[in-house]
Amino acid sequence: NKNTYKVKVPALNSAVLSYVHCYTTIGSRIDRRGGGWTPERTDRLRWLQVDLRERVEVTAVATQGRFGSSDWVSSYALQYSDAGRAWKQYRLDDSTGTFPGNANADGVVHHKLSHSIRTRYLRFLPLGWSAEGWIGLRVEVYGCSYKSDVADFDGRSSLLYRFNQKSMSTVKDVISLQFKSQRADGVLVHGEGQRGDYITLELHQGSLALHINLDDAKMHPSSGHVSVSLGSLLDDQHWHSVLIERFNKQINFTVDRLTRHIRTGGLGDSLEVDYELSFGGIPLPGKPGTFLRKNFHGCMENLYYNGVNIIDLAKRKKPQIYSVGNVTFSCSEPTAVSATFLSSSSSFLQLPADPAAEGAEGEGVSGRWSAGFHFRTWNRDGLLLWSGLQRSERLLLLLADGQLRLTHYRSAVQSAEITVGEEHNGQWHSILVSLNGLQASVSVDNEPASSMLLGDHAQLGSTVLIGGCPAAMANQGCRNPTLAFQGCMRTIIINNHPVDLYRVQQGILGNYSELQIDICGIRDRCLPNYCEHDGECSQSWSNFHCDCSGTGYTGATCHNSIFEPSCEAHRLTGSASGFFSIDPDGSGPLKPTVVYCNMTEEKVWMVVGHNGSAPVSVKGSSLQKPHVMKLNYSATLQQLSTLLHRAEHCQQEVLYRCRKSRLFNTWDGTPLSWWLDRGGERRTYWGGFLPGVQQCSCSLAENCIDMNYFCNCDADRNSWENDTGLLSYKDHLPVTEIVVGDTNRTGSEAVYKVGPLQCYGDRFLWNSASFYQESSYLHFPTLQAELSMDISFYFKTTAPSGVFLENLGVKHFVRVELSPSVVTFAFEVGNGPVVLTVKSHIPLNDKQWHYVRAERNVKEASLQVDQLPLRFLEAPSDGHNRLQLNGQLFIGGTASRQKGFLGCIRALNVNGLTLDLDERAKMTPGVSSGCPGHCSSQNRLCHNRGRCIEKSSGYVCDCTHSAYGGPHCQKEVSVSFESGTSVTYTFQEPFSVMRNKSRQSSAIYAQSSKSRENVAFRFLTTKAPAMLMTVTTYHQQYMAVILAHNGSLQIWYQLNREKQPDVFTPTQHSLANGKLHRIQLHREGRDIPKDEIDLLSLSFPGRAGVDEEVLQAGSRGFIGCLSSVQFNHLAPLKAAILNRGSSLVSVLGNLVESNCGELADKSSSRSLSGELQLINAESFTDKIIQESIKIFSTMPAEDGRFTVCSDLGVHPRRTEKLNSAITSRRKQPNITVLAASPSHTCC
Repeated sequence: NKNTYKVKVPALNSAVLSYVHCYTTIGSRIDRRGGGWTPERTDRLRWLQVDLRERVEVTAVATQGRFGSSDWVSSYALQYSDAGRAWKQYRLDDSTGTFPGNANADGVVHHKLSHSIRTRYLRFLPLGWSAEGWIGLRVEVYGCSYKSDVADFDGRSSLLYRFNQKSMSTVKDVISLQFKSQRADGVLVHGEGQRGDYITLELHQGSLALHINLDDAKMHPSSGHVSVSLGSLLDDQHWHSVLIERFNKQINFTVDRLTRHIRTGGLGDSLEVDYELSFGGIPLPGKPGTFLRKNFHGCMENLYYNGVNIIDLAKRKKPQIYSVGNVTFSCSEPTAVSATFLSSSSSFLQLPADPAAEGAEGEGVSGRWSAGFHFRTWNRDGLLLWSGLQRSERLLLLLADGQLRLTHYRSAVQSAEITVGEEHNGQWHSILVSLNGLQASVSVDNEPASSMLLGDHAQLGSTVLIGGCPAAMANQGCRNPTLAFQGCMRTIIINNHPVDLYRVQQGILGNYSELQIDICGIRDRCLPNYCEHDGECSQSWSNFHCDCSGTGYTGATCHNSIFEPSCEAHRLTGSASGFFSIDPDGSGPLKPTVVYCNMTEEKVWMVVGHNGSAPVSVKGSSLQKPHVMKLNYSATLQQLSTLLHRAEHCQQEVLYRCRKSRLFNTWDGTPLSWWLDRGGERRTYWGGFLPGVQQCSCSLAENCIDMNYFCNCDADRNSWENDTGLLSYKDHLPVTEIVVGDTNRTGSEAVYKVGPLQCYGDRFLWNSASFYQESSYLHFPTLQAELSMDISFYFKTTAPSGVFLENLGVKHFVRVELSPSVVTFAFEVGNGPVVLTVKSHIPLNDKQWHYVRAERNVKEASLQVDQLPLRFLEAPSDGHNRLQLNGQLFIGGTASRQKGFLGCIRALNVNGLTLDLDERAKMTPGVSSGCPGHCSSQNRLCHNRGRCIEKSSGYVCDCTHSAYGGPHCQKEVSVSFESGTSVTYTFQEPFSVMRNKSRQSSAIYAQSSKSRENVAFRFLTTKAPAMLMTVTTYHQQYMAVILAHNGSLQIWYQLNREKQPDVFTPTQHSLANGKLHRIQLHREGRDIPKDEIDLLSLSFPGRAGVDEEVLQAGSRGFIGCLSSVQFNHLAPLKAAILNRGSSLVSVLGNLVESNCGELADKSSSRSLSGELQLINAESFTDKIIQESIKIFSTMPAEDGRFTVCSDLGVHPRRTEKLNSAITSRRKQPNITVLAASPSHTCC
């Protein structure tokens, strides 16, 4: 194509290209003396095009500089095409389209293609070249021959493959084909049977959808149906491969190397298809040329169904194949030429308003005029078309927030507009803009046009601009209102004249900037989806965004869990007992789960319940027909396994009482009852921390009622016996099923109850190692961190420098190291080394614990050290994104044994997995397990978020971030508020980094307190309404905690001023009762827009917003006592007391520190020990007695009266009411309640 390319090719062997055989060269020869390609310096179109004479399978390419020169190509793009037009760019596995080239003229750089391409034409487009010389290139292409059978479908045709019998029933199917389509919709494969089976493969909006049903539709409607979509932008007129493999219900569906594994539902395993399979459409029986759905318009090649070459049969006109419509056996090439607008600031296409009169410079167009084109983009904004009119008027067609807007500007202050269309989600859309006298109209996708009056007859200028405005046109009023258009256009028609984009490319017609012609470079950046943990991906032309709402994760790719990993970690944040979401594997694949955290003084217990918490009475079961109870937990077995692995100790009580019911056969020891562990294995021991065979707790304690047996129940007595046991072997917990088999004899009965799974401790929070030789290190398997990686740990040291962590690959690496007062995070993924540093204003080798967190994903990298400002760096949108490592992961040192770390590292977490430093250190010289010092264990030396700091002869507690004071951060800080008293605390860090209104990284958002609120405080008041606390922003967003008119607690969230506030009412009864109440509030999410927060303030009591009820509460303020106020890592009331002169704290009225919280605690304790209100007594009856009744009701009356003993503060005067309630409700007169009194403790 001599008119298109201007190149200089000297006489060398590369002038003639030929194909030899598989895996040998089929391109210009490199490594020969003489020659090479170089373009003219004035050439605007710089590429080397290779014609391989026929379609071949290209597997590798190689490049070299021009011989005997300083000319070479340092980077290039590779494009391919079947017909020398409609090109497509080759992309590597990490989606980058840039190949590294040469560093000199003589070296040869080979690239084996990760996925081969079948093509005739190749283009090498230089992107970077020698700084010393110019572009110089010798190339070599490697590959194999490729033969195919092709069929062309014109959108009104199909091929029918008819079976030899009436119907075909298969349990295994394989369908494979390649296709390229000119339309976004159309059926490729369809077959169906009379009983309701069917299989359909169709294009829908550029994606490939597979629908399959294996069930009888009449007997089981929709039970066996499954649908799955794969791929995107498949209507790009390029080849795509499809493979469908089915065996029974299991289906593997592959499109272009992306595979989905699915399983059909229902009962059927076979696919029953009647008469025929159709390819290219679904013809209507009896009506030739009529189809039920949109037909496929494009080409298919190598179409195989269960080993049968369908196209080959059709070409040979075999009787099994019937052709409907016009099916040909060569692939027609598309006629439309696309153009890609690359830049959101400088792309434009300038054309004459009337191409028929293009030589008449300066002349406008009057009368009728129109402009039409097709476009596709991901962007929601951009300039599509601009045209000047008479008297400085102009006409603009814009994409504005996803809709089309045609605007006629009469003057700077006067305009008219019409808005049409819906979201434009990467699909092709057609546009037609028309001027006809006084009227302008716009039509989208051939829908009826929308019109507006212009006010005068329109007369266009001589120029029309498409996609953007050049800077030179600014004086004529052409300016990009927001962004230039980024996307693809084709079929551009100006005033009924098609625009020849090849003439534009050659400089013959119009002008352009930042355009690629004869290629549509649109990409689906959400395929594959880099948003983790079910994050929702959306995209623009050049980037993608992850919406993590409702996932429990945050960060640029929803990588980071917003939940703590254990109950122990919740305790360290100052939380009280309650239900919490915990995520034991952090950023790992498991989702968070809800558990109950019981914060006792000695231990923190995690409690996981199940569906079988009530006692179960069993009668009539035998070994042949046993009683079976399956236990379903509130967490999955995978989650439970991770929770158990993380915990120090776990246990589960199995209450088991029996009467004439054995656990084991007394003759041969065969188990008659058993339980299943989490792996589904049968277990026959009923107590203990070590697995045993046929044992109960009494045998471990050596106190069975008959020492001839290992269990009390095996004595087979008529009386009720007890074999309750505590199971504590973690590898077998939890109990997933109970089987009882010996209650079918007269008088036989068993009663069991499986308690919740309970665990305490976190093995990993203080898992640590000490490095005391510079050459020592710990090594672990290679870091698995191709697309995302997070590393977090604590360290303390006296050494000024050292490497914390290093992992190397062939070219890539990752390293975290310490230098004096600086932590550095460095890595390489193929775009050049990336280095992030955080410098501390205090020495980091101060023998105190410091926290480091480094993260890298396909969008950005970040580094956090302690509470210092987060450092981050965005990743290039079109760069390499896969981190390829192959060496071992070194901790505390490097492979070269240099620059080792001296000190302690603990809680080292990599992608949700905590590395067991403690265990690995036991077998490594120069490293010891654990860390010396007072602050190196889980002992709670400092409470309520207090930080332990080592001293030469002991330790001190830093209570800066605690709402408490005193030596161990246990002394409560309380403040009495009078009428008119308020405190306002203004945040500076980390919000000061948000002052710059340019786009900031989402990692800042993820790490700052905006992504979560942990609020805790106690209050006492008798006044309502009242404002307890508000959090406000300059943009009128707020959170408010108030007491309503009736004294009930309300929490108001106003995060979006365009929506009504969210209001939560945790309790309906009045809290303005003069008693001390504790409030604990926890919010997770990213609902506050990160680019709208400049400053945030916290007020007690404060005012916020314009909502009437909140304003009323704010106007009343708060009168009473506020105590132990914690907001995330801040203690604002404590700061107000200790830093009255601070610019961050503003106090109005008389603020008095007091011990009102402590006094209220004592008063509340005395009151509760004296009397429990009736409502709580009823609660006591319902909750405690109810469980006891279920057990006691199974026991005989002759066993005597049972006493339920309570030390819960029930006054003796209530005993009669409780006993009466039991007698009347439960009909169990042999049960009584004995309450505690000042002189009597019953339990």
